[in-house]
Amino acid sequence: MPDLGTLGWVAVFALLLTGALAPLETLGWWAGWFGDPLAPQETHPHAELPHDPEDDAEDAPTPSGTVSDVDPWVVFLSGIHAVGPVVYGRGEARLIAGLRSALPEGRVVQVFPYSVTNRALTGQRAFASVWRWALRGKLGQRRLGAAAGFLINARNFWQVLVSADRRYGPMYNRGSAALIVRALRRRGYVGGGRVVLIGFSGGGQIALGAAPFLKETTRAEVVVASLGGVMAADPGVLVADRVLHLHGHRDRVQRWGAWPFPGRWRILPWSPWNVARRRGTLRSVTIGPCDHTGANGYLDETAIAADGRSYQDVTVDVLAAVARGTATDRLPVADPGA
Repeated sequence: MPDLGTLGWVAVFALLLTGALAPLETLGWWAGWFGDPLAPQETHPHAELPHDPEDDAEDAPTPSGTVSDVDPWVVFLSGIHAVGPVVYGRGEARLIAGLRSALPEGRVVQVFPYSVTNRALTGQRAFASVWRWALRGKLGQRRLGAAAGFLINARNFWQVLVSADRRYGPMYNRGSAALIVRALRRRGYVGGGRVVLIGFSGGGQIALGAAPFLKETTRAEVVVASLGGVMAADPGVLVADRVLHLHGHRDRVQRWGAWPFPGRWRILPWSPWNVARRRGTLRSVTIGPCDHTGANGYLDETAIAADGRSYQDVTVDVLAAVARGTATDRLPVADPGA
């Protein structure tokens, strides 16, 4: 058996190789070699993957007069642990259910933000078997569960960096916007209105990057709500009608996630991020004592805030208020001292 040092170097090499290959899917899609963002979304043939019950009604005729009454249209972009367009984590699944319950006048759809070709990691891919193994390990809480989860997270985080890259980002973000538009149209969306992109963790960058292309295509009011988002100073922050960066006091991930992107530092006042902040279209709102994930995270149903709500209820209430257009000074945040 190799020693731990050798294994460590192998892991570093694999991580760097994955990063070097990260833009290839985007470049291949842009060149037209493979992938069609307007093709029907893949279904998952594997039993371990979840199924969104709302998909059963997607192809059914929409009753006349109902689509125009939908407001807002909400698109949820999952964190970097995602493997496909339908979330598998219990916390995120209940967040989606909570938003649908809190917004009966709107529609909530999901998009897999880490593939411009709209292919689930466990779908028709060269290394699909590897990702199926990783997902089974993570869901089964096996001894290799942490390593399997890291493998998925690392792969998707490289896609976040591709979205933030000034060379590849415009291609990636245009593809993401096309996927979002297609997902909305499958629910009956015809354009205009109010579209709210909720990006959790790395999904925040994808939402921000896709905002300009989404606005160009739909002519809609586009609002980006980052939930503990890890984001660059993407030019999309100047195009979106409103950007709200929602975060908890204990969330070090989103705090550390700003360091690699100098455009978010205050010492660069003319970066898109700081210009949007001065305009007032970008607001950073602390919603409570939440952490990023796990115990005391945004989706924790057992951690209770001072007002008696669970942290997940706080998150749902805040996101629902953002989706409705409630002013930031009236968001139903939790007591930061809880």
